Amino acid sequence: MAKTVRWRVVIVDDHERSRAAVRAAVWAAGGEVVGEALRRVDAAPLVTRVAPDVAIFAVGLPDGDGVQAAAEIIESGACAVVLFTSHTDDALVQRASAAGVMAYLVKPLRTAQFAPTLDIAVARFREGQKLRQALEDRKVIERAKGMLMTRLALSEDEAFRRLRRAAMENRRPMVEIARAVLVSESVALHLPQE
Repeated sequence: MAKTVRWRVVIVDDHERSRAAVRAAVWAAGGEVVGEALRRVDAAPLVTRVAPDVAIFAVGLPDGDGVQAAAEIIESGACAVVLFTSHTDDALVQRASAAGVMAYLVKPLRTAQFAPTLDIAVARFREGQKLRQALEDRKVIERAKGMLMTRLALSEDEAFRRLRRAAMENRRPMVEIARAVLVSESVALHLPQE
């Protein structure tokens, strides 16, 4: 029977001792290290290629700022990001927070804190993804509702009821029905006129 991996982890740090400590903590907690990078420039391509659950970044990288590199990963929406550093000054913590870092591990690594920190970071990241998707779905439904209101001279409530009824009758999520309405409207607008 295959063992379930707790998290798939990328480590971005140029110090071998730090990477070894993180690697050991990941394995001890039932995770898997799916990639390592020593430089900032290699971080984004690695994360894109291996699609980890979480990336652990050192703050100081030989070719640039680890916080900025982490911000790029966060902006892409690829995975949760955790910083691993010996620096605890307020300015760095504020920069990390502004970048969207999910958690902050301080060297030397405390293995008792490691797994809960990664668990929370990954859970928060996934929660954020669900919220972003729900917001995007809501926007699609609102656009379809607006299109129905304009095209069929319906009230907002009636347009919503029609979308909901179509979703129930077709046993599909309302956002799928809304996308179909928007696609059909787009096609109708691009048909040649007679």
